[in-house]
Amino acid sequence: MGDGSDDEYTDYVSGRIPALRRLAYLLTGDGHRADDLVQQTITTLYVKWQRARAADHLDAYVRQMLVRTYVDEKRLAWARVGLFREAPEPAPVTDAGAEDRHLVRVALSRLPRRQQAVLVLRFYYDLPVEEVAAMLGCTTGTVKTHTSRGLATLRRLLGDSGTAAFQFAI
Repeated sequence: MGDGSDDEYTDYVSGRIPALRRLAYLLTGDGHRADDLVQQTITTLYVKWQRARAADHLDAYVRQMLVRTYVDEKRLAWARVGLFREAPEPAPVTDAGAEDRHLVRVALSRLPRRQQAVLVLRFYYDLPVEEVAAMLGCTTGTVKTHTSRGLATLRRLLGDSGTAAFQFAI
């Protein structure tokens, strides 16, 4: 890319890293995995930059790349590799809402990846059903089904007290 598009790519990615990392963290619940997911997405973006920069909504295009990378990641062999028998202890809780956020993240991590992605995109990013369906490459009915089943599972996992926490904790 010798036509100045390297600078354009660098400027774009530099400005979007925090938002991409935030989305990746919401999907994975792990800062290290979020960084890996963002790195993989921006590497793919670099390869496809000529096509990507022609998109009508570049941010939505890149967000879609990240979500699809996350959903497809489970199919890869390395996703089944575990470095620890048990996960390390989480960092100490410092603010009042952190416990609720932690409970919601743990419950969210127990959902299938597509349901996690749908709930994060619908309720954190406040995207309409149609946009989430286009992003995930499925029908609006599938998004509605994932939303319904995901919320039902979260309610079951969190109990009645956790339902209110879910609205604010993500």
